Amino acid sequence: MTTLTVTPLTMPGVALGAENPLPRFRDRITTRPVSVHANMPARKLEMLGSECGLRVLPYRMQETYTRQRVDTTYETIVLENETLRATFLPAVGGRLLSLFHIPLQRELLNRNPVYQPANLAIRNAWFSGGIEWNVSQYGHTFGTCSPVYAAAITGADGEPGLRLYEYERCKNLFWQIDFYLPPGSPWLIAHTRIANPNDDPTSMYWWTNTAVDERPDVRVLAPTKEIIYTDLTGKGYDYAYGEMPVLSTFDNKDASYSLHSGSANEYFFQPDDVDMPWEAALGADGSGFIEASTPMLRYRKMFCWGNHQGGRHWQDFLAPGGKPYLEIQAGLAPSQLHGLTMPARADWHWTQVFGHIQGDPAMVHHPDWQHAWQGVDRLLKGKLSTAQLQALDAQYTARADLPASTILQHGSGWGALELERRAGTREPAVSAAFVFPSTSLGPEQRTWQTLLRTGQLPTQDPTAAPGAWMVQPAWRTLLEQSASGATDWYALLHLGVMRLEHFDSAGARAAWEASIANQPSAWAWRNLAVLARWDDDQERALACLANAWQLNPTVMELAQEYMELLCAMQRFAEAHAVYQALPAAVTVHDRIQILHARIALELGDEATVERLMQHEYAVVREGETELTDIWFGLWYRRARGATPLSADQQREIRRRNPPPAHIDFRAINKE
Repeated sequence: MTTLTVTPLTMPGVALGAENPLPRFRDRITTRPVSVHANMPARKLEMLGSECGLRVLPYRMQETYTRQRVDTTYETIVLENETLRATFLPAVGGRLLSLFHIPLQRELLNRNPVYQPANLAIRNAWFSGGIEWNVSQYGHTFGTCSPVYAAAITGADGEPGLRLYEYERCKNLFWQIDFYLPPGSPWLIAHTRIANPNDDPTSMYWWTNTAVDERPDVRVLAPTKEIIYTDLTGKGYDYAYGEMPVLSTFDNKDASYSLHSGSANEYFFQPDDVDMPWEAALGADGSGFIEASTPMLRYRKMFCWGNHQGGRHWQDFLAPGGKPYLEIQAGLAPSQLHGLTMPARADWHWTQVFGHIQGDPAMVHHPDWQHAWQGVDRLLKGKLSTAQLQALDAQYTARADLPASTILQHGSGWGALELERRAGTREPAVSAAFVFPSTSLGPEQRTWQTLLRTGQLPTQDPTAAPGAWMVQPAWRTLLEQSASGATDWYALLHLGVMRLEHFDSAGARAAWEASIANQPSAWAWRNLAVLARWDDDQERALACLANAWQLNPTVMELAQEYMELLCAMQRFAEAHAVYQALPAAVTVHDRIQILHARIALELGDEATVERLMQHEYAVVREGETELTDIWFGLWYRRARGATPLSADQQREIRRRNPPPAHIDFRAINKE
């Protein structure tokens, strides 16, 4: 028997604060440069780096959180049969928190015992553990720490199922995942659908990220020996083509055991000709977690934090009191830096299954790579054949358009607004599966609903946060045609944001200058500073940020950008003066304190640096080394006197004065 229940779960958690009111503009270079080795096949160079530049808008950054966890109750949705219990957290991206095997009394995933955001996603906030669903743009997805819609659906035999879905604002897409757990099934079945109901193609990205427990005996297997891997043996971060299991970047050890890596590391399996791609993480007894899919979700990845101080710290930082983890992932493209184009009006579907498998330990851990993976492949197909999986895919594709019976969790109101906008156009219809009640509309959507219905944005207080951004072409057209678009400071502010996000720098500048002429605001001055920095005019950028900060000195993000630019220009005394003028409510933020530490170091205030290095910071970015740079800078200052230090002397200082673990976030321990 299958059941679907809404169940409260209490665990230590951190609430996200207000989103950053300042727009984070997309990278001007949309194709990310990727360094590759000469052995990369030509077919694997196609679209490498395409549309992988940072892109956030119309979303805002989620950067405000702490390490102060308190017991918090979350509503979970539990889908359960006799074999598996799947627990979802719809309030935070629909994360599959747990997949528990009932007969074995065994958790199949790495379950995070806390909800602790950290700075790893596109919008900053992200948390580890379970299974995450990443859609649309390169990186941990826009909604990974935001609510998504969850609704009850019905399986082919009348059993309950669960649908997660949402409207994705950046690309104007809709996505859904229908989960089924039929009575007696050993598999949690996920049928995923991405719909582009628009007349234009768009770039696309999907990776299903599964965290499983990491131990020395856990081996990652997939049905191919060919991989794209990150070569860390040189000075850079290069892509190379290789064969499993022994890799140079794993110190010439078997890379299928993640703890052989001395640094954060990853590689991508290339099962190009496989009819049912899969990936497994299996322990010393030959058992563990396995997932498989229809061929569209073809590629697989292994990620690990590495067996070094920085990597171990990241593990504990993300999941205090939890177990170390590695990730096995499934995606649409050969790597996460390979772009993919979704055609206009396309509707993509695939089916993925998750469950437990038991293999012969001697086979699973056989030193011959092909012997090991082929044995697991035979074992998997004895439990679920390719034909059976294809039949499931056809069955659930046919049910994907059926409306859900009951909404169990509301997501954002943006889907409802988009349906209202589309209703007045000749644009293609959206599937009936995407139900967004008008009751989900909130104040931010109603601001734009006013533009939609009246042709004008409502006026706003220039000292208040400017609210939600819109950059989609249809909304830009509406605002460009609006009567208020030419005269109102607020409409002009938004027009500038829309224009710059679509690389119209001159149009953005004109809009923001007109906005300031109409009504000076910190928001328009700050955006002019962005343009000045793009033009490499640091003095102009600094003047604009000074104007912005003076108009609204209580906005932490403005103070941060102002101080960061002063530091970049080596004007540390001025940065210190800004810090001293900040209200206490601003100085407590992590980013301000890290800047304070940098300023103190440059001004020779060693006592302040030592004090600030004792704090545990919540917002350090993956790959960021600012804290360890400050730490080593303190020891360089103490050692050098009036004589510059040589590279060898600096290396010896670093060796003799390792940073405390709580500030060591280095992904790569490499001189």
